[in-house]
Amino acid sequence: MTLTKEKIIDNIYNQVGLSKNQSRRVVESLLEIIKQTLGKGESLLISGFGKFIVKDKAARKGRNPQTKEDLKLRARKVVVFRTSGVLRKKINHKG
Repeated sequence: MTLTKEKIIDNIYNQVGLSKNQSRRVVESLLEIIKQTLGKGESLLISGFGKFIVKDKAARKGRNPQTKEDLKLRARKVVVFRTSGVLRKKINHKG
């Protein structure tokens, strides 16, 4: 099952006691802060959860899988997520 933004809003609404509109604003604000931070190329650390890191990927050779044609993939930035030890243990049921 996939956790959607709407389900997160519902969980905040049910668990915290904020109104649905307040819950939506909290989630939207948090996501906007995350997007702005990553958009500036800065890392984002959430203690007990993990770290989002913006990395540069160099240009490289690639191939179109349908036509088998060689092409050059441009340099770009990607976001990498590294889990914290706490989350890793939770995922592996060790804590």
